[in-house]
Amino acid sequence: MIKRIILHWSAGRYYPSAFEKQYYHYLIDAEGQVYSGKYSPEDNNDCTDGKYAAHTGGGNTGSIGVCFCGMFGFRDKNFVGDYPLTKIQFEAGMKFCAQLCEKYGLDITPKTLMTHYEFGIANPKTTSKGKIDIIYLPPYSWVCQKDIGSFIRSKVRWYKEKL
Repeated sequence: MIKRIILHWSAGRYYPSAFEKQYYHYLIDAEGQVYSGKYSPEDNNDCTDGKYAAHTGGGNTGSIGVCFCGMFGFRDKNFVGDYPLTKIQFEAGMKFCAQLCEKYGLDITPKTLMTHYEFGIANPKTTSKGKIDIIYLPPYSWVCQKDIGSFIRSKVRWYKEKL
């Protein structure tokens, strides 16, 4: 049973590679196009068979992995890489997450829609502890790290109301 969506950035370039498609159910490029990964969200209902998207250490079962392509070279909030997330990409991702919440009957809460970073904080005994995706939003650089999850959930709620 699908119980949550976990958001990531690829720490790569703007378009998904075959390698990245193994680990995420959906990937969003710089222009806002959504790509399907190798596995369906339902494949993550049973992670004991090895045929699932391994996007979140300790949190794959029942989780949809949505990834924004980009952020190669990220070091800190003074992003110096060549592939910062774009506004078009981010907004397309928020709309897509609203559609996923609708499809899977997910409420939009910190337990059902979170960043990989938030999952690691909530689950410090997993390999997701210390993950930095998503702690910075280049198109909305004024949103501080501690508020990014709330900002994302607010955006997804807004898009869901438009469905």
